[in-house]
Amino acid sequence: MNKPLNMVTLFIFLLFLQVFVLNNILFLDSINPYLYIVFVFLYPLKTNRIPFLFYSFLLGLLVDFFSDSGGIHAFSILYIAYIRLFFIRIYFRKVATDFAFFKLKSESFGKVFNYVVTLTVIHHLIYFTFANFSFQNLSNVISNTLFSCVFTLTLYFLGTYLFTKNE
Repeated sequence: MNKPLNMVTLFIFLLFLQVFVLNNILFLDSINPYLYIVFVFLYPLKTNRIPFLFYSFLLGLLVDFFSDSGGIHAFSILYIAYIRLFFIRIYFRKVATDFAFFKLKSESFGKVFNYVVTLTVIHHLIYFTFANFSFQNLSNVISNTLFSCVFTLTLYFLGTYLFTKNE
């Protein structure tokens, strides 16, 4: 399968997985995995970021539409999509000429772990900050961010381990 078809399939799969399965999982009344952000991790690097930012925003907007969350998912995924290149340059030491050859699965686990954890924590912190939108709920924001991050990262790394081929 070619890359554009893979990305469309991934987009639709993550949207339906998030909306119909993961949004119905509510552990301890507030912990929910947000696996749709995997789209940001797996989208190929290109010099033109506008289509990627648009697709990320669209994915977040569709999750918002089905979750009735008022744009919080769209903003948080758009933000991590926008800052993704900064963390790729920091963690993987890549420059613009390396983008065409960059694959997340060819990098070491430690670098991938740091990259995925950082973007997930940023996404969840933004999401829960806007969802609670009060300084009185700061402990609630931090605990929801922490536990949802652990849940999301566990599902991501478990899925990566189970569904990737050994080469």
